[in-house]
Amino acid sequence: MPNYEYKVVPAPEKARKVRGLKGPAIFAHALEDLMNEFGAEGWSYLRAETLPQEERTGLTSRTTTYRNLLVFQREIPDEIVEDQLEESPDPRAVDEPEYEVDEADEAENFWTGPDADTPPAPLFPNRQGQRVDL
Repeated sequence: MPNYEYKVVPAPEKARKVRGLKGPAIFAHALEDLMNEFGAEGWSYLRAETLPQEERTGLTSRTTTYRNLLVFQREIPDEIVEDQLEESPDPRAVDEPEYEVDEADEAENFWTGPDADTPPAPLFPNRQGQRVDL
């Protein structure tokens, strides 16, 4: 089954003036230029979409604006997909820290970090015996 990647770009709203073209022909020419530009890069035109976008106007009000978008797609070669799968780590994998725990001594010594013989330093070494109000 082929894998695809997609590119979504805004449809042109204004077109450059072209000698000999007027009205809708200018807009069609702008679309043609855009499609040929992406086609040269291997993208094929898929469809046009009109989607809502909510925008803030002022401090508290919102308005909905409709955006015209062009959707392009191109096939990703299987070699690239396989390389990406091999290189990307499994996001569900969790690296466990490596600590040695002596089960016989676990009840007496709760500190089982890398330096199990040395307990951790106090958080506030100069505040011994001082009252702390929370």
